[in-house]
Amino acid sequence: MKDLLKDLNKAFENKIRLGIMSALVVNDHLDFNALKELLDVTDGNLASHLKYLEKHGYVSFKKDFINRKPNTRYYATADGREAFRRHIRAIEQLLK
Repeated sequence: MKDLLKDLNKAFENKIRLGIMSALVVNDHLDFNALKELLDVTDGNLASHLKYLEKHGYVSFKKDFINRKPNTRYYATADGREAFRRHIRAIEQLLK
């Protein structure tokens, strides 16, 4: 049982961070507003969870301007994708 728990990642225990990573793993990238709408969260709430994932190296971002408006796109990093896959596999193993 202890072996199954070793790959569970505390970074993904929060449902918003789990949602962010789920969305970014299946999409090349998503912008801030798309994530906000998808997850139905406030700007501040989303920003704090994205910052947490950035700090852990699981998410990166790129800022651009579209028609003079700032646009921030978020990407799952290679480390983030791998950590998330390990986390999901661990949950699947627990359910078996």
